[in-house]
Amino acid sequence: MKETILKLDNVTKVYPNGTVANRDINMEFEKGEIHSIVGENGAGKSTLMKMIFGIEKPSSGVITYKGKEVHFESSMDAIKDGIGMVHQHFMLIPSFSIVDNIILGDEPKKGLFVDTKEAAKRCQELSDKYNFELDVNAKVSTLSVAKRQKVEILKTLYRNAELIILDEPTSVLTPQETEKLFDQLRFFKQQGHTILFISHKLEEVKQISDRISVIRNGVSKGTYLNDELTMEQLTNLIIGRDLDNDMDAYKTHEDFHDEKALVVEHLKMEHNGKGVLNDISFAVKAGEILGVAGVEGNGQIDLVKCIVGLQKTQYEGSIRICGTDTDKMNIRQRRDLGMAYIPEDRMGDGTAGELPISDNLISTYYTREDINGKLFMDNKKIAKVSDDLIKTFAVKTKSAEAAVNSLSGGNIQKVVVAREYNTNPKFMIAEQPTHGIDIGSAEFVHHKLIELRNAGAGILLVSADLNEVIDLADRIIVMFDGQISGYFPDGNDVDESSLGMYMLGAKHQSAEEIGGALND
Repeated sequence: MKETILKLDNVTKVYPNGTVANRDINMEFEKGEIHSIVGENGAGKSTLMKMIFGIEKPSSGVITYKGKEVHFESSMDAIKDGIGMVHQHFMLIPSFSIVDNIILGDEPKKGLFVDTKEAAKRCQELSDKYNFELDVNAKVSTLSVAKRQKVEILKTLYRNAELIILDEPTSVLTPQETEKLFDQLRFFKQQGHTILFISHKLEEVKQISDRISVIRNGVSKGTYLNDELTMEQLTNLIIGRDLDNDMDAYKTHEDFHDEKALVVEHLKMEHNGKGVLNDISFAVKAGEILGVAGVEGNGQIDLVKCIVGLQKTQYEGSIRICGTDTDKMNIRQRRDLGMAYIPEDRMGDGTAGELPISDNLISTYYTREDINGKLFMDNKKIAKVSDDLIKTFAVKTKSAEAAVNSLSGGNIQKVVVAREYNTNPKFMIAEQPTHGIDIGSAEFVHHKLIELRNAGAGILLVSADLNEVIDLADRIIVMFDGQISGYFPDGNDVDESSLGMYMLGAKHQSAEEIGGALND
């Protein structure tokens, strides 16, 4: 008989503003299983995990852990009781060694001092036991994203976690790195650990899970054996309808006569003497989506900043938007050429969280004559524009005057996409446009990007989600170590595994092949 390690009985969370995040959640988690929790953004997954980990307190209901009712006052209480959590955004100090990050707050002592030798020994033994292949004396700043994730997991294991919550653990990993992680999770399971796996990637949920629990609108839709659910049934449980998976039927690519929306030639840039962009050349044609695949930290962020006009470091090379050299142009001038931008950080760069949705929906074109009068902003027209966009983009809100930060992640992303879409762009940069949002919102964003492309806009799609790149892009380039390592003139003629090899640097095309990214 299976042993229940964690049980939730009628757990409810109501915030002071009246928002019901979870209502009467009943779930059981077994010792030694991989149990996925899935649902749309705003469904209540994060709140539920925060209550399990002691970050939030339930408004009502009972949480039972290892047979005892628990009332955690903080995450430290949960950690002491054997619960660990690996957050989507890593909590590491880059200048510290792996050892220093792992033991921080729980250092082994020798008299009055930290026993550094014992700490290193214990951490290395853990790394070796779980096949993490880490030199625990290395600095975190030198590690790949996949290895940093391993450090986060080691932090939980060092504190003897029996139950580990993983929040979107594969969001920036290659297929090869994801498979290695899954092998390690299966090993954890064999060792008796319980894994709570949170992900929007349903293919991976189906690949790794023993059981799956679904939450929709704060309410549990049941727990199921993985083998009992088809992908279609799982999707329907999550969003309440079938998903439109036939993206090819939606794509009606037209010929826009090879007009170039963006041309980047011989782009070079250094940070602290190290080349972060090494002779990058490519073009985005009007009426196409050019996908940029790559593991985080291989120059994509620097490339985007150079194109948008956010890069403060001087670069060499040429960037032309809609035929105009942008070298001396600021962001506003580049936007005036027809550029739009969906930034990766929707809260930090994409929105002003404390301001109303209506303000955010016009923030990049507030000088436009139809909403900006001779002396004052035309509030009636702004309200009309906002209400129309909220309706068209299915933003879930009670009012356009609600603060953006009151929305779920998927709805915040819709606000950003709606605003940029409403500028009628000739060229758009879509940087991680569906990162961390649910399948329903992602489907909507994908359709809007394809609508723009079919209307003649050139789109540069920068994404760590290989399914997204393959599904949407007409052509694909791969970036590794600040260079283009691969170019694929037909986005339908490549698979995830092949792209992963170029993303890891295991393969690299010739200069002649890569040159096609500019000249085709």
